[in-house]
Amino acid sequence: MVAIIDYDAGNIRSVEKALLSLGADAVVTSDPKEILEADHVILPGVGSFGSAMEQLKDRGLVEVIREVARKNTPLLGICLGLQLLFEDSEESPGVEGLGLLRGHIRRLPEGDGRKIPHIGWNDLSYPNQGDLFRGITEGCYVYFVHSYYLEADDPSIVTATCEYGACVHASIQSKHIYACQFHPEKSSTVGLTILKNFLES
Repeated sequence: MVAIIDYDAGNIRSVEKALLSLGADAVVTSDPKEILEADHVILPGVGSFGSAMEQLKDRGLVEVIREVARKNTPLLGICLGLQLLFEDSEESPGVEGLGLLRGHIRRLPEGDGRKIPHIGWNDLSYPNQGDLFRGITEGCYVYFVHSYYLEADDPSIVTATCEYGACVHASIQSKHIYACQFHPEKSSTVGLTILKNFLES
């Protein structure tokens, strides 16, 4: 069973729909017992870093997610979900993230005609081999919607990058923890393959 963590942070139903199309047994839940018993856990999200952390705390889910990580259950963060896995964000100064991985969330730089937020398709480069991209060629296009991006402390966990005024750490893998800044559930067949690879992890 795949638990999609529900903390009132957008894009949850589109993730559920994509997983169901792959034949997965997916449940949208904020029940700690269901989350901890799941074979795979997904932390989706669209919105602000600070309010998302507040929602997770209010629902008693911060320690639940940390326990998922301690149990080595495969965990996938999507968009804001990726950002929450790290230490902090320029979007919400003074707010601590989950701190499962070391790194910081920066605001995308303006200039050169770039629009913020970054909305649309961008191609990926693979600095390190990542399980999520098994069978997917480098240079594939995926769909982004974001104003902030990850700057991971450890470059060895970065499995995909893209350029948008900065080198965006677009996907990471650290043992059983995976994350994508882009939306695999909105990235056509490439995105479905990424989700399938996660389910097989």
